[in-house]
Amino acid sequence: MDRDDRDDPFGDIFDEIERMMHGMAGGFEDRSGFASETHVDVYEEEGHIRLVADLPGIEKDELNLQCDGETLTISAASNRREYDERVHLPVRVDEHSAKATFNNGVLEVTFEKADDSASIDVR
Repeated sequence: MDRDDRDDPFGDIFDEIERMMHGMAGGFEDRSGFASETHVDVYEEEGHIRLVADLPGIEKDELNLQCDGETLTISAASNRREYDERVHLPVRVDEHSAKATFNNGVLEVTFEKADDSASIDVR
């Protein structure tokens, strides 16, 4: 006897669950970095902020980093994966002090912390 999928009482429920899960993942396929969170650790150290991100499947020349002093944007795209992550830094940093290394899919970026306040000359 052949099984008739129309008689499956759970078919509609499973279809709806898959539709909802696909929607929560932003509608992207699993091979995209957008569908799963990029693993990023941020460490606040004496005078520095250090960020470590796992970016498997990306080559160094496919990586683009931007920082405005408060947020680090990590963008990368290869023929297999895409990443577009915005990491809010715990304190303001001097974005011009950034030093980055990328080795075997692991990105490490360090920043000097920015001064909390600036002196104002009164004339």
